[in-house]
Amino acid sequence: MPRLFVGNIPHATSVVELTRWVESRGFRVDSAEIICDRVTGKPRGFGFLTLNKKHDLEAAIKAMNGRTIQGRIITVTEAAPFVEQPNRDSVQTQDDSEAV
Repeated sequence: MPRLFVGNIPHATSVVELTRWVESRGFRVDSAEIICDRVTGKPRGFGFLTLNKKHDLEAAIKAMNGRTIQGRIITVTEAAPFVEQPNRDSVQTQDDSEAV
């Protein structure tokens, strides 16, 4: 399934509003997600959309990139594949006293 990165989303925009905005342009959305800060829970201004059909990817980028949502110009590109990152809390660091 094609996945899109959407950047510069207004912080007041909900997932439902983003989905409706995309679908009003003729693209069926299977899932939408707006990324929120882990600590504050506030939106970070970007998210991801999964579209229904693979052939819609380039057409969707062309139709939505550079358009305006709630007064902000958004960026729409193909999303990079997800890469699992280690949890920062579990990453071991070398103590300065042990450095040679």
